Amino acid sequence: MTTVPLGSIVTDTPLALPGFEFHVGKAVALEPLSTRHVDDLWEASHAADMSWAYLKYGPFPTKDAMAAHIARITSLEQQPFFAVIPASSGKAEGWASFCDIAPSDAAIEIGSIWLSPRLQRTRAATEAIFLMMQHAFALGYYRVAWRCNALNAASMRAARRFGFAYEGTWRGDGIVKRRRRDTAWFSIVEPDWPAQCALFGAWLDDSNFDADGVALKPLLASA
Repeated sequence: MTTVPLGSIVTDTPLALPGFEFHVGKAVALEPLSTRHVDDLWEASHAADMSWAYLKYGPFPTKDAMAAHIARITSLEQQPFFAVIPASSGKAEGWASFCDIAPSDAAIEIGSIWLSPRLQRTRAATEAIFLMMQHAFALGYYRVAWRCNALNAASMRAARRFGFAYEGTWRGDGIVKRRRRDTAWFSIVEPDWPAQCALFGAWLDDSNFDADGVALKPLLASA
């Protein structure tokens, strides 16, 4: 009898969808995004137009326009959005979501991320992504994806730093703000997570930060 190579048998899907829950770390808290965060987010968005360059939405001309957008995205039952609230300010300074969730395939994506300039490249921003990755794997998801505009060098660096492996680029797969977009895909799968989780834990430890909150050692990918 002729045989062909097949993947391993999986018996524990479909999985639960991630809920609209609170996630609290040392440097950041994630709260279900709502219009109560509008004032903080509007203030954080001032003079930050370039932070929206690679997103399909933003910058917003008025606070009401931002509020309308937040009201729309928070109504998406299968795409939980979270306000990113650094402990240093206690105010929402960005958001992120779980998206393209496929419970039957044990696959999920962290995406639609907007972080204000003052939140970018901080301990709080890194911990926010870590908390989301940790939650996804705790729910039993096998694959966590990250995708971005292939021209977005900062997002490409962040993906690799967080332990996501580059998978390839979909050429010309979208149009964003009237411009053709190539999309770079990254992922981290469950067998790779324990090692990367340990690296996150070591990097996020208080001992890795000086009195000004600057990391003493870099966060490196496990592979």
